[in-house]
Amino acid sequence: MKIFKLLTCFFSLLVNVSFSQPTKTILFVGTYTNDKPDSGIYIYEFNASTGNLTPVSHGSNITNPSFLTISPNGNYIYACTDTKMPDAGSVSAFRFDSISGSLTFLNKQPSGGENPVYVTTSKNNEFVINANYTTGSVSAFSTNADGSLNPFSQLIPFKGSSINTRRQEKAHIHATVFSPDFKYLFFPDLGSDKIHVFEFDPTKKQPLKASEKLDFVAIPGSGPRHFTFHPTKPIAYCIEELSGMVSAFQVENGKLDSIQRIFSYSKLQEDYNSADIHISPDGLFLYASNRWEHENTLSIFSIDQGSGILTLVGHQSTLGDNPRNFVIDPTGNFLIVANQASNNLIVFKRDLKTGLLTKTQTEITVRNPSCLQMRIYGQ
Repeated sequence: MKIFKLLTCFFSLLVNVSFSQPTKTILFVGTYTNDKPDSGIYIYEFNASTGNLTPVSHGSNITNPSFLTISPNGNYIYACTDTKMPDAGSVSAFRFDSISGSLTFLNKQPSGGENPVYVTTSKNNEFVINANYTTGSVSAFSTNADGSLNPFSQLIPFKGSSINTRRQEKAHIHATVFSPDFKYLFFPDLGSDKIHVFEFDPTKKQPLKASEKLDFVAIPGSGPRHFTFHPTKPIAYCIEELSGMVSAFQVENGKLDSIQRIFSYSKLQEDYNSADIHISPDGLFLYASNRWEHENTLSIFSIDQGSGILTLVGHQSTLGDNPRNFVIDPTGNFLIVANQASNNLIVFKRDLKTGLLTKTQTEITVRNPSCLQMRIYGQ
């Protein structure tokens, strides 16, 4: 009987090993396609030991998939599509097969506004939340069992302006970011210098509820853009596009309390064009991308693990033009930056102790890269 049980366990182990999917890390790249249908989304396998990128597949007949997000289970990709096109804007759904590497279009829905720039998903993929930059609105889409999108069930327009008459003539929502507990959504509004806070209830057809008492009013002319949470602490950070600053907040039940603003650029300029912001998986370092002529850097900050206060460690050239977006791989060992104007992706090795970056030998040419997302499959 004991021999039979041992043989059964051994056979079961062989079956599981034979049919389990090898672990792989996948990089998804969203791009601008010059307003014409094209491949749009590019998929690479990332070597987490060397930093090398190997082409896997790409999309087809996609127009300006400028921002991507991955569903919680990794099976679906949602993209802002038809961006920066007059009187047009959509959100598209794709199925991703992690074994074959294929990307299959499911459907797309009107975004409810012009120039969708940011999408995110709820905890169990019940809803996809989209930001329309030019028309200053947020739309919520419920999903179907196959990952496809229903028409938006909620469309929330915003009003407001601020002191920069060229860039802040009206509301411009630039991100839709869930709190770690998925009870709140934060909408940085570059146009009105606010971070709007909404309560979220996935059981309702219209899941977003305004909570104006929680809205944060930023410094005039700052232009809040992207927003991120610390992986383990009740602290959040916002990159301000127009001021070149990073703001830090204590967060409790959706309420933001400012604790710091720190300059992100390497030198003073007349104008600023900050873009993206991310924290290393261990929570020790924060990175921000700084665009503009003679800048194009990543700023590197250490994070005080008690207070959340940032201290500048240094700056790293992105070795390209217009670092619109970047991503830190799940191991934390590498950082990849997308230089939109110079059409290249640069892979940097991270020093886990200092946070500093060193260029690897990996550089990939991609036309107009604007968004990077990564995920490990097969775990």
